[in-house]
Amino acid sequence: MTVYIYSMSPAPTRIAAAQPALVPLASIKGRGSATAMPHRFERHEREQVDDGWGSLDQDAAEERLAPATQIIEEQARSIVTRNQSPDISFDYSINPYRGCEHGCIYCFARPTHSYLNLSPGLDFETRIVAKVNAAERLRETLAGARYEPRSLVLGTATDAYQPVERRLGITRRIVEVLAETRHPFSVVTKSAGIERELDLIAPMAAQGLVSVYLSVTTLDNELARILEPRAAAPARRLRTIQTLAEAGVPVGVSVSPIIPFINEPELEHILEAAARAGASSAFSIPVRLPWEVNPLFQDWLARHFPDRAERVMARIREMRGGKDNDARFGTRFTGEGVWAELLRARLRRAAARLGLRSERRPVQLALFTPPRKPSAQGELF
Repeated sequence: MTVYIYSMSPAPTRIAAAQPALVPLASIKGRGSATAMPHRFERHEREQVDDGWGSLDQDAAEERLAPATQIIEEQARSIVTRNQSPDISFDYSINPYRGCEHGCIYCFARPTHSYLNLSPGLDFETRIVAKVNAAERLRETLAGARYEPRSLVLGTATDAYQPVERRLGITRRIVEVLAETRHPFSVVTKSAGIERELDLIAPMAAQGLVSVYLSVTTLDNELARILEPRAAAPARRLRTIQTLAEAGVPVGVSVSPIIPFINEPELEHILEAAARAGASSAFSIPVRLPWEVNPLFQDWLARHFPDRAERVMARIREMRGGKDNDARFGTRFTGEGVWAELLRARLRRAAARLGLRSERRPVQLALFTPPRKPSAQGELF
């Protein structure tokens, strides 16, 4: 695979594998992570040493500047992933991008950048892999003789409507294929960019083929700014819920992840605001800290909430069997213990009071029409 990196304008240049950099423990404006921490497969560690000439201070000042976002184009071999997890309610997923510029510090997908020899920290937010042939691969998959339509979710690992989508339009082309074939799908996003697809998804919604979930983790702009720095502001997401609902698109709210003592006190308020905007369903998942997410998240806690960092981690461990993370099927999305059950009870009570469903809408599969396979001879008429 030939990989090119584009920094938003100049000509592409061929690159080598990224080398992890050491970034001072200070917040970087517009980024969730403050460090390009080495990934778990890294064989070498690098340490900055003061040589007495002031170069360390100079490097630190330069590294505090917000790093630019770079796009890595990839020709994907396949685009539809089959779900193998028993505690996920959908069968297929599509992720047009790897990495996400939104920079959510808690993102469970951060460790996937390790497989690319990139840092789950700043690289995950600044080096975005774009699967530029995703729509073509999807068309080939849907045209396959053995393909059976099932529930499909767009953007399960990283947000399909992150900022670069405005320029590349990869998700838009995927939705065009799904609309053409009348294949049902759902979307989970933090972006108002989904509104650009209303010309496609509103007619599909009328046929029972689409549902959208807006992830709203807080109503506090200051918390959103450090928790998910490049995602849409909370009020903008609520406005997107309203726009979708008014267009007849079934829309729900995801209050995920719930972080004890950080956004957890807002749970009921978020549900109330989403219901007023037009949401018809809701769900929530406690924060998960797999692999490199754990040290990144704890670094974030120490920087922004030193007064309660220990209390937050103690409560997380209480929900995870005494560990920072529990990856077991059946509990990883729910947690366990008294506190996890209390969260579920709060969600149930608030959802019932507000008329928000918890179950997913039934998937309409009967309308699916496979695309025609491209002919080598072309069309006669």
